[in-house]
Amino acid sequence: MDLVAGGVLHGRLAISASRFPLVRRSLPTPSTVALSAALPGCPCPPIVRRNAPAVVPFAKKKRKGYRDDPPDEEAGAADDLVDEMEEEDFDEEEDEGDIMDEEDEDEDDYDFEDDFESDDEQDLYAGDGGAGGGISLAGTWWDKEALALAEQVSASFDDDLKIYAFKTAANLTIRVRIEKMSTRYGSPTIDDIEAYTIAYRAKLDDAESAGKIPQNISLEVSSPGVERVVRIPEELERFKERTMYVRYTTTSDEAAATPQEGDGVLRLISYDMDLRECTWGIADVKINRQQSGKGRPLSKKQREWRLQTPFESLKLVRLYSEC
Repeated sequence: MDLVAGGVLHGRLAISASRFPLVRRSLPTPSTVALSAALPGCPCPPIVRRNAPAVVPFAKKKRKGYRDDPPDEEAGAADDLVDEMEEEDFDEEEDEGDIMDEEDEDEDDYDFEDDFESDDEQDLYAGDGGAGGGISLAGTWWDKEALALAEQVSASFDDDLKIYAFKTAANLTIRVRIEKMSTRYGSPTIDDIEAYTIAYRAKLDDAESAGKIPQNISLEVSSPGVERVVRIPEELERFKERTMYVRYTTTSDEAAATPQEGDGVLRLISYDMDLRECTWGIADVKINRQQSGKGRPLSKKQREWRLQTPFESLKLVRLYSEC
C-alpha cells in the first residue's frame, strides 16, 4: 500500500483520505502485503509482511492528522475496541497452535490396535440383517409378506441370486443384500443387482395395489460387501483362502476363570467338522507386520503363532480388506 500526496493509492485507483478510521482486522487465511515508504524519494525497499492484517473501515472516529479537531471520547472508545480485537486475534492464533500441537501428539501416539477397537464398537453381528447377513424384521404387519416376495424373486433366478441379508424398517424401507452362488466368493455384478431390483420392485407394486403391503415402500438392493460376515462353520471352506478378522473368546484351565476376549486379523490354517474346532495363524498383512517395525516382515514368533479354538468361541468372523 503506497501513500501518495495524502491519499491512498490502491492499484490504479487513487482514493482520497477518509475521515473514517482504518481499523485492522486479521483475515482468516494467510495473506501477503507489501508496504512502501510514505515519503517521496525514500530509498527504502518495500517491506513484505506475511499474514498482514487486512485494513477495513470500521467506526466513525476522526482520524488524527486529517482534521484539526481534537479527538473526542468516542475516539478513545474506538481505540480500546481495536486493542481488544487485536488481543482476541492473538489469543485465537495461540489456541490454534495448541490444537495443532495436540493433534501432532495424537498422531505420534497412534496404535494400530485402535483399528480393532473401532470395529468392536460397531453393532455388526451375524444375523443382524445387514452386513452380518440373516433376516431382521421390524415386526410390522407387512414385513413377512415382503420377505416372502423376496424369496420368490430369488427362486425365479434358480436360486443363483440368494438373499444374504434382509431387513425391514418401520419407516417403510426394505434393504436386501444378495449374493451370487455361482461365483466363488458370492459377489454379484451390477447387472445382477439391477435385474433383482426390477423383478422385486414389480412384485412389490402388485402387492401394494392388492393392499398386502403399504404404499410407497422404499427398496434398497446391494451386495454383501467386501467385508461380509463369514457364517461358521458352513462358509469356512468357501473362504478358507481369504484373510479374516476374527473375534473370539479363550478360557484357561481353571474352571472358575472368566473367558477372555481377543481379536486379530488371521488366516485359517485348518478346521475339523467332527471336532468342531479350527486353527488360525497370523495373516501376512500390513497391520500385523507393523508390530515388527515399519517396513519389516512378520517376525518368526508371529509366523509360528497358532490359535486353536472351537466353533462356539468364535464371536465374529468377517472378511478383511486392506483397501
